[in-house]
Amino acid sequence: MVRRVVGDALRSLGVTKECVSDILLATSEACANAVRHGGPANRYEVMATIGNGRCELRVADGGEGLQVIPRQYPPGDAENGRGILIMRAVVDDISFDITPGRGTTVRMCKELDWDEDAIAHHLTLDRRLAAV
Repeated sequence: MVRRVVGDALRSLGVTKECVSDILLATSEACANAVRHGGPANRYEVMATIGNGRCELRVADGGEGLQVIPRQYPPGDAENGRGILIMRAVVDDISFDITPGRGTTVRMCKELDWDEDAIAHHLTLDRRLAAV
């Protein structure tokens, strides 16, 4: 559901497919971590803000709080430990607000890339509205 809402909003604004894909990948990884580490209820909250040419996402859980933030990829046979590194690779800025015993909030920001056809459409629409 989160991916659909965020993706639809970004696409409707004319964000490129590649940029939308990066944002949705980072969102999926953050949500997967929240489910995995967010406590027994597996509850988490996602907040998205789109403005000023950027998309900011916050994924907050109520778990124990991250203990270690990986800086390098785990060995090839490891089953876990890649999510944060994937997020780092596809967004421009990532930070963690960790409160031991109360949860983690992951904040991710990405500058938006615009589809040229969508920009032309919006400019035409703006001109039509200005003429009314």
